[in-house]
Amino acid sequence: MGVLRYSINTTLDGCCDHEAVVPDESLHRHSTETIGRADALLFGRVIYGMMEAAWRLPESGEPPEWMEPWMVPFARTIDAKPKYVVSNTLEGVDWNARLVEGDLAEAVRALKSEYDSLYTGGVTLPRALAELDLIDEYEFVIHPRLAGRGPTPFAGLTVPVDLVPTTRFDLDCGAVVSRYAPKR
Repeated sequence: MGVLRYSINTTLDGCCDHEAVVPDESLHRHSTETIGRADALLFGRVIYGMMEAAWRLPESGEPPEWMEPWMVPFARTIDAKPKYVVSNTLEGVDWNARLVEGDLAEAVRALKSEYDSLYTGGVTLPRALAELDLIDEYEFVIHPRLAGRGPTPFAGLTVPVDLVPTTRFDLDCGAVVSRYAPKR
């Protein structure tokens, strides 16, 4: 059975709004490695739309002019990965993506049996996956910033998920990466 990894950037006060953290080269390098370890990506509708809008490369394969050179490896990595999108409202997807249909637990278990490693991010879908005990690794990239507002990961979780720390390291930007495994 494959491994489903979850990663989220948060501020010290728990905000995971994508505009609350300031990305730099070390964060992009780490994110490229994280997504690069996955055989496929599993997104909800919102994170899929945000990622596609920001990181989908043009038909030419050349990065847009606004993209810093250190952002390009991330764009190329995410652009190339197969993507699975969970949505009750989207009628179709592209960008090397397919819609996930049917029962979420069954669909994700099928993906985990097809792939050695899956990656997910965001807020709503990961909360549902946590409730179903389908996430095998949690990664929190905690940035040295207080946002004072914004969404928090796992808000509304109806069952506690006990975790065991596995790894911790710092990025050059000052963020702390902490990884956990579910206590099963």
